[in-house]
This record gives sequence, C-alpha cells and structure tokens, in this order.
Amino acid sequence: MKQKTSSRNIKILVAKLGLDGHDRGALVLCRAFRDAGMEVIYSGLFATPDRIAQIAEDEDVDAVAMSLLNGAHGTLFPRVVKTIQKKGIKDVLIVGGGVIPEIDHAGLVKSGVDHVFGPGTPLPTIIDHINAGVSKLRKI
Repeated sequence: MKQKTSSRNIKILVAKLGLDGHDRGALVLCRAFRDAGMEVIYSGLFATPDRIAQIAEDEDVDAVAMSLLNGAHGTLFPRVVKTIQKKGIKDVLIVGGGVIPEIDHAGLVKSGVDHVFGPGTPLPTIIDHINAGVSKLRKI
C-alpha cells in the first residue's frame, strides 16, 4: 500500500454489509463525510467482507465505516477486520455503526473495530473521531 500523507483529504469507504438492505443512514454518512472534505466511496448494498477488503485495498482508503442494522455485526465486522489484516493493510481506521446493542461494543473493539457508533450519534462526533484516528495512523 502506498504511503499516505496528511496533505491529502481522508478517503473513506462507507460499507453496507451482508443482507442489510437499509441504507438511508449510510447515505447520510456519505454526504456528511463529503461535506467534511473527505473523499467518499460507497460500497453499495449487500457487500461481503471480501469485497470491502478488496475495495479498501484497491482504493487505498484511510478509513472504513461499516453500517449494519440486521444483527449480523458480531460475525461480519470481525470478518472485515480479519480480511483487511490478511491483505497486510495496517494503516486503515475501521469503525462500525448501526443498531448494535451496547453489550456487543466491547467484543467488536476487541476484534479490531476502532469504535462502534450507535443510533443518534451526532455526525460531528463521528467525523471528529475519524479525523483524529486517521491523523494518528498517518503519524505512525
């Protein structure tokens, strides 16, 4: 993967995984990230973990924001993390969000997801977290 510099805008992949066909929230995130100056790539609906990892590699993204509402987060989020790691990609911030019970957050973080955002999280909070996380990764 190419060396990422702080001089370019953050490139973020917004990922809709599995059989979750509800993308209104993901589309709101896409617009908010774009309005915050990020370059946004949207996976489209029904993406697999392999597809997300391939897009992350091909597009040299700085962050992956996974959105899931159907309860498969405990399986799909860790699979995305593992698939990205298997590709040798180490400089990508991976976050998740959606309707995810708070009791599941710690397990997802333990699996490699940097942070899990719940329903109603203010958009500036998500954007600030991504900006800070990517900045930290770029300094490593």
